[in-house]
Amino acid sequence: MNRIALAIAGLAAAAMLAVSTMFIVDQRQFAVVYALGEIKEVITEPGLKFKLPPPFQNVVFLDKRIQSLDSPETRPIFTAEKKTLVIDWLVKWRVTDARQFIRNNGVDLRNLETRLSPVVQAAFNEEVTRRTVQAMLATERDRVMQDVRTRLVEEGKLFGIEIVDVRIKRVDFSPNITDSVYRRMESERKRVANELRSTGAAEGEKIRADADRQREIIIAEAFRDAQKIKGEGDARASQLYAQAFGRDPQFAQFYRSLEAYRASFRNRSDVIVVDPGTDFFRSMRGADAASQRR
Repeated sequence: MNRIALAIAGLAAAAMLAVSTMFIVDQRQFAVVYALGEIKEVITEPGLKFKLPPPFQNVVFLDKRIQSLDSPETRPIFTAEKKTLVIDWLVKWRVTDARQFIRNNGVDLRNLETRLSPVVQAAFNEEVTRRTVQAMLATERDRVMQDVRTRLVEEGKLFGIEIVDVRIKRVDFSPNITDSVYRRMESERKRVANELRSTGAAEGEKIRADADRQREIIIAEAFRDAQKIKGEGDARASQLYAQAFGRDPQFAQFYRSLEAYRASFRNRSDVIVVDPGTDFFRSMRGADAASQRR
């Protein structure tokens, strides 16, 4: 029994020793093999690998995927015109040289972020101080990100990393001048609004004056045309009267007398004191009176 137990113990120890010499490299990782505290080998290909058992060799893994570094805090940056801006940035990076990375930062990725963040901030400071606020907000924003990335490429090699991308997430004024900027923007908008209202009122008065002028012209032209048409009608009526009266002078005289009577006796209460023998009442006396007079 003792021999069997010893055999089982020996097999277990051999199995544990064999397991300690094997490790699996994921495709998302670097495997760094240490031999007595020194880097012996960096394995980049995934799969089952072998090494000496501890303490002769051990393995440390590094993530080879793209990492993100955000600006740790908002620090004001002065532009070329001495205006203060606050910039939030983002840097994408990944480990490319595991040996160089471990020599400079160890195996903890946070050590790299702590050292890289001031370098990125300094690069942004240099680029922003050469440009105006307008350039940072609109015209040269892409150029700033490209220039910062160019500056960080060489720095990244010293850290054993590759700078994949640099982005500006936000550009804003610092809090101490934001209120004054908003007040200035508000006063500018009010000034523009007042100018638009004044221009609108002036245009309204101009339109009303033009409408009144056109109204007077239209009324005058209509009155002129009406008087012309009335005159033409009166002339035509006079012509027709003359033609009709020329055919029968006695009827014409009789019609004119009736018109005179109608004009004289408009109301029942009208009274006219006149000699009945005058020519005014000739038509009312009838034909016999007219013949006697002749």
